[in-house]
Amino acid sequence: MVNKIKPVNASITATIEGYTFQSRDNNFCVVQLQEKGKPGLTTATGYLPGVPVGSSVRLMGSWNNDKKYGQQFKFDQYHLLRPNTLNGLEKYLGSGLIKGIGPRYAFKIVKRFGIETLDIIETAPERLTEVPGLGSKRANRIKKAWAKQKDIQDIMIFLQGEGISSTYAIKIYKRYGKDSIARVKENPYQLAEDIRGVGFKVADRIAGTVGVQAESPLRIQAGILHALSEAAKSGHCYLPEDELVLCAADILGLPEEAISAQLPPLIELKKIFVEADMVSLALLHYAEMGIASMMAELIRRPSPLPDMDKEKAISWAGKKMGITFAAAQAEAIRTIISGKVSILTGGPGTGKTTILRAILLILKKRGIRIALAAPTGRAAKKMAEVTGKEAKTIHRLLEYDPSVQGFKKGVADPLDIDLLVVDESSMLDVVLCNSLLKALPVDTSLLLVGDVDQLPSVGPGNVLRDLIDSGAIPVVTLRHIFRQGEGSLISLNASNINEGLSLDLRPEYRGEKDFYCIFKEEQEDILGEILSLCKERLPGRFGWDPVRDIQVLTPMKRGIIGAANLNTMLQKHLNPQGPSLRRGARVLRIGDKVMQIRNNYDKEVFNGDMGRVKRIDDEEQVMIVDFDGRDVEYGYGGELDEIILSYATSIHKAQGSEYPCVIIALHTSHYMLLQRNLLYTAVTRGKKLVILISSKKALAIAINNNRPVNRYTRLSQEVRELMPGG
Repeated sequence: MVNKIKPVNASITATIEGYTFQSRDNNFCVVQLQEKGKPGLTTATGYLPGVPVGSSVRLMGSWNNDKKYGQQFKFDQYHLLRPNTLNGLEKYLGSGLIKGIGPRYAFKIVKRFGIETLDIIETAPERLTEVPGLGSKRANRIKKAWAKQKDIQDIMIFLQGEGISSTYAIKIYKRYGKDSIARVKENPYQLAEDIRGVGFKVADRIAGTVGVQAESPLRIQAGILHALSEAAKSGHCYLPEDELVLCAADILGLPEEAISAQLPPLIELKKIFVEADMVSLALLHYAEMGIASMMAELIRRPSPLPDMDKEKAISWAGKKMGITFAAAQAEAIRTIISGKVSILTGGPGTGKTTILRAILLILKKRGIRIALAAPTGRAAKKMAEVTGKEAKTIHRLLEYDPSVQGFKKGVADPLDIDLLVVDESSMLDVVLCNSLLKALPVDTSLLLVGDVDQLPSVGPGNVLRDLIDSGAIPVVTLRHIFRQGEGSLISLNASNINEGLSLDLRPEYRGEKDFYCIFKEEQEDILGEILSLCKERLPGRFGWDPVRDIQVLTPMKRGIIGAANLNTMLQKHLNPQGPSLRRGARVLRIGDKVMQIRNNYDKEVFNGDMGRVKRIDDEEQVMIVDFDGRDVEYGYGGELDEIILSYATSIHKAQGSEYPCVIIALHTSHYMLLQRNLLYTAVTRGKKLVILISSKKALAIAINNNRPVNRYTRLSQEVRELMPGG
């Protein structure tokens, strides 16, 4: 309960000394201020997007007395002021505001120029070379960085009350240049389409401040597109019209009739398509129709694979590999080398890799040009390791060009191959699959390999499942577990989960078990067990590096055993000391395990790629991350938003990856996500050891819940209709 001391508005002028808390999601912060002439520090709460320590600010708001935290100043608005003390100047310059100036150079510059420092940087930057050790090259960089900061000041002032961080202000400036404010005022909703991270809700707030009416067609159309975009984030390729209208009406707070009236203009603009009461974004409509059309054409055309004595070829491959194929494996090889388009699916230990190696051996012997690809870097690396052949990410195979935000390979410049093999194809969404098929000549063969029982793609669509359900493509489904044996319970329990059966825990088991289940009913106990296993018990028993070899998986991001808190606690226990970089409440330290959370084609790192922080350079304002032996540089600005700690990660983010040891946290607090395919996906990430730490009820719910969330897709139907007799 908060009691106001002064209900009237007030203002304070102070210097920012530090942040006690800073949210990455909405820029809410608890900040410590030094008011001029007052002893001690003042605590203030509010929204300060990207304002560095050392800044002088004037805050407008009111005083409050919080029973738990005491007297605080709650502000609604702020204005940036120039620092007017030497200490403030030094903190301001050394905060990361200007690339090229860290704490060391900030101290030297302020020592040389004193209170006139900012005037020197602005009007006579050539004088910076008077600072010992600061040459003309660095001085020029500082000059350019300062000019850039000045250019975006008007944008910062305009957006400061809207919860937009300096990161996004810079992106807006890069996109629109000096016309930024005019463009934002003209159509603030365009930000949601043009600027990554600026969604509809933020754009809608800005629209209100620049006078856009609630009933404006511009706003309604943006709301409809937002509703469809949110549906796409949940995997849907379309929404039924009545469901879309209800959803958009709820978002906008307007009657359904107003929503329906704006569908025709969006159709005319070709931003949406409506077909048989199904409304889809244009991108997703073209993607689904494109996949269906190209898949049907691939199936109709003859195969480039040579005629051969298949039995002889299978026997030859078995001898080369030193194995005798089981009947099901031989039939799988026979089907795939006989077809034009095929699907190979099955769980862990069922022999997908063995069959794939045999097929590659047979076809390479006959001069077939083969390309191997996977949706993610980790999946491609795993594919290369198990086959002994080069494998690329799909983006690298198609030669993504960041300058045009598209692929070089396509209809005009197709891949020059006879067979394409795509592993982890359950991760293919409709947009990526459509781009891939565009680059395939119609006389190329295609083999999709994956586990259809895993979670579907993070992006929209359910490509692998839909293609199987179409009935138009030969499907080889492997069920028999070949990898099961003494000391191998991972595959067996994955199969049990998939069939809704109880886990085989074998308490009296000879040999080295590779699957354990530890029952804990409270979240705090699950957390304690994870920390103990990672820090002491597993490294002590197996000699594993707890950062490199152990991966903690959890269904959710939030909560005591959500990924965010697990990462904070694991960092504290596994990597508590050393050079670090603080951004609000977030700390990144040398040695930390981190994950890239967005595709960055310029850096060639992709969503889900894992690395370790190798170096932090405050002077150059960069952090270096080692991704499998390749150093990638991240600037202290918005680039760091692409990196998160990954000692623990969501199960969705772990798709396509394998780890020596997996620890899975499961609790009834994850109720909405407790599904069989989620648990199955988590278990199948472990190569040598899986440890499930769960409450008994949560485990029972997950195994028994085989009601996957349905996705609105029409790929299966479209493929069937385009086939002869469809």
